[in-house]
Amino acid sequence: MDNKNPLYLKFTYVLLLIILFFYAIIQAKDFLYPIVLGVLFGYLVYPIANFFEKKGLPRIPASLIGIAFFVFIVGFALVSIYNQAGNLLDNLPLYKQKALSNIDAMETFIEQEFGLADLRLTDFLRTRVKHLFEVGNVAMNSLFSNITGTLFRLAILPIYMFLFLYYRTKLAYFIMKMVVKENRPIAVDVLNRFASVVPRYMGGVSTVVVILMILNSVGLYYIGFEHPLIFGVVSGLFAFIPYFGILIGGIFPVGFALLTGDTPFFAVQVTIFFLIVNSLENNILTPNIVGSSLRLNPMMIILGIVGAGMVWGIPGMFSIVPLMAMFNIMAEAAPKLHAYSFLLGETGTRKHAITGENIRRFVNTIKTGWRKRFGK
Repeated sequence: MDNKNPLYLKFTYVLLLIILFFYAIIQAKDFLYPIVLGVLFGYLVYPIANFFEKKGLPRIPASLIGIAFFVFIVGFALVSIYNQAGNLLDNLPLYKQKALSNIDAMETFIEQEFGLADLRLTDFLRTRVKHLFEVGNVAMNSLFSNITGTLFRLAILPIYMFLFLYYRTKLAYFIMKMVVKENRPIAVDVLNRFASVVPRYMGGVSTVVVILMILNSVGLYYIGFEHPLIFGVVSGLFAFIPYFGILIGGIFPVGFALLTGDTPFFAVQVTIFFLIVNSLENNILTPNIVGSSLRLNPMMIILGIVGAGMVWGIPGMFSIVPLMAMFNIMAEAAPKLHAYSFLLGETGTRKHAITGENIRRFVNTIKTGWRKRFGK
């Protein structure tokens, strides 16, 4: 008698486990994502702590030096945002009146040039703008409450970072004890790759973010943007999210310029500036600073970011890429998971990728075809 479960029953079990898994991580997100971010940022400062340990400094002070460096950088960014935010909030009533005046001017222009006038659209825009600039309304209070709660939860990050750095050897030995003896060399290799790939990615992305914060702030200042520091820093921070970060971060200054600028051309200037920055980040900064150490294909990265954003919001969008890279490293080492490694990795698409080698091959093919048809 065949005791094996039918295929549909196995599929039901797998689907149920997936649903329970996502339900659990969504319900426990306020507990889990600070731990995940603590580990990732622990990897960021790991090279600093490891450097001082190799110089003979005990682990506790070496870890604290790395964490202090991280706290100083983050604290400086937060203080800069806080100081600028005070001036921005003080001027909100003025910006609201300016935005309403711009909406009226837009309506007048459309009516004079095209003979169209839709008071319903104008009233809708005016209502939305009023709610946007009124700090005391329910939506803004709710947003402020959520941001404050997030900051309080993230305030424990240095503690998780220290625990990870201090107990990292113990955690490694724990993993060794969980693995059968013949697979321990593989586990050691996986852990070594974690300690190499993740810090390199976190350090590279953090460097790109700092460069973009400076570049955005300076660029907005020379354009004539009010409060360039707060918008430059905030838009730069979104670069922690691959592909989408620059675009999401650019929405805030572009929207502010569109609503409060003296002319629509000012918003066009800001838009062009961020398009240039986006091109610079995608083609120069990230390839040369971050590199391709993760070896993940863009399709899976984009799907992972979208899915993580639905589950954990902004923290999920930030943390999913290094987590996928860590899973990919484990999948490469485990024969039963090779299919998942193939799906996540870049293997199988290289001949279709836009690389220097493929471009040269394409040009040579065109030249060969041209010569065959028309001669030299």
